[in-house]
Amino acid sequence: MRSLPLFHRVAGRPVIVLGEGPLAEPRRRLVERAGGGVVDSIEGGWEQGARIAFIALGDPEASEAAVRRLKALGVLVNVVDRPDLCDFTTPSILERDPVLIAIGTSGASAGLAKQLRLRLEALLPQSLGALAAALHGARARIRARWPGAAERRQALDAALGPGGSLDPLREESVRGIDAWLEGQAPAQAAGHAVVLLSSSNPDDLTMRDARLLGSADVLLVGSGIPQAVLDRARADALRRPLPYDGELPPGLVVEIRRA
Repeated sequence: MRSLPLFHRVAGRPVIVLGEGPLAEPRRRLVERAGGGVVDSIEGGWEQGARIAFIALGDPEASEAAVRRLKALGVLVNVVDRPDLCDFTTPSILERDPVLIAIGTSGASAGLAKQLRLRLEALLPQSLGALAAALHGARARIRARWPGAAERRQALDAALGPGGSLDPLREESVRGIDAWLEGQAPAQAAGHAVVLLSSSNPDDLTMRDARLLGSADVLLVGSGIPQAVLDRARADALRRPLPYDGELPPGLVVEIRRA
């Protein structure tokens, strides 16, 4: 069962959490850390406008009854250890405020999600959140330096890429934003590249191909290209079939063909 990953803002809003003890406490903490208000009854939560609920009752029959009542009210539910009853699942969360990385398996294995998070914890520096906040604070300056959306995107891709001025895996990158804005070379020019697929498996993409797909502003897609490969590209990239003779906007244009 596949899931649509979303970040739901609950700060200042009520969230229903049913249950007590070790099953319910982690859900209460999860809601409170996100700034939400915990409500411990269906009626109270509904009156306050709650739209999501966590059920940690421990009793299967009571849980199923609560699910029926909540779903009849249009409330999305998560039931501890009952993925078959869940409208949504809770991922394993890596937090570098304001950066949140959520790892989910659509309920297949919470243990796998946890171990992936622990690996990433060791990889991602604590300064990552500060870098995100600094980039947010510099948005006006970034727009002033690179007014066009395509050139701005390419400048950020170059700076945030491996070895770039603002490489997010380096602790010291957060201190380099001013220097980057004042002395960074011009953004990468709009260009054209070709990705030749050796197979239909996206895991066979080379590092170059994966980087191009993740950075492209326009995709020219050949016939028979599998959706799994296209999913590795930016969701907002403009897509056109090959051959295409129309006018294209500026930016990085990548053709995807079979080898």
